[in-house]
Amino acid sequence: MPGTQPSASTDSSSTNSWSVHPSSAEEASIVARRDAFTALHRQGCFVIPNPWDVGSARFLASLGFEALATTSGGMANGLGLADGDPALGLDEVLNHIGLIAGATDLPVNADFEDGHAPDAAGVAANVALCVARGVAGLSIEDSTGDRERPLRSIEESVERVAAARAAIDDSGAQVLLTARAECHLTGHPDPLAESLRRLEAYAEAGADVLYAPGPVAPAAIAAIVEVADGLPVNVLALAASPGVAHLAELGVRRISLGSGLAKAAWGGLERAALTIRDAGDFSILSQGPATDLNALLRTRSDLS
Repeated sequence: MPGTQPSASTDSSSTNSWSVHPSSAEEASIVARRDAFTALHRQGCFVIPNPWDVGSARFLASLGFEALATTSGGMANGLGLADGDPALGLDEVLNHIGLIAGATDLPVNADFEDGHAPDAAGVAANVALCVARGVAGLSIEDSTGDRERPLRSIEESVERVAAARAAIDDSGAQVLLTARAECHLTGHPDPLAESLRRLEAYAEAGADVLYAPGPVAPAAIAAIVEVADGLPVNVLALAASPGVAHLAELGVRRISLGSGLAKAAWGGLERAALTIRDAGDFSILSQGPATDLNALLRTRSDLS
């Protein structure tokens, strides 16, 4: 969910610690990852998990996933903030995206929320900054974070998607644009019908991938795939969602986990802490990952 911020200046003073001027070798790697990400969307169905920091990104990459995506909620919670908290500014978001994009050799899709800008021009400027962080894809959503007006009008939302499309095209980078219809997550009275109407308009505005997080009923998911008319569809996996094989049969191309893994990690922390607090039993501490984290995360400099 978005926490709209003013668009950032492109002056070098506004950049963060992540380099926006990659070396030729890094640039070649970015191009290869973007090519791989595009290829993943041409056929089949794949799961794209959402790490919330560099360690979880490298951990997930080691498990054999083919791509990663950032999670605004997972990032915010890890910093002690709620998803969409305005205290989390554009520079912090861009820095986080750059760190995740550079953490592994996998392509990364950025959860770029509403573009962190109040208008389409700001969306375009910020999308250009996001592309410069080395992402293979990014998403723009139509929610506002305002409880009184949770969804932007379809006209304004189309303008913002089109601005993101133009910014990507102007960059010359092969970055996939995902347009998100947030109707199911914002309490719209007829969320599926409104999502279908919006997704169709977003496709016409230049979206490469369509995404309406929330539905779990196969019929609703099939309706989204139908209105996509051949464009790849992303589905948010929830506890009640159909399994991967069923979603693939429905025509879904990409399955993201949102903040689900981060919440599962918080759940593990809660269960362990409460067991220790209430039962005085430390045996739960044996239930860590089978992977040797220190061995996995050891850097080349550690080995020299």
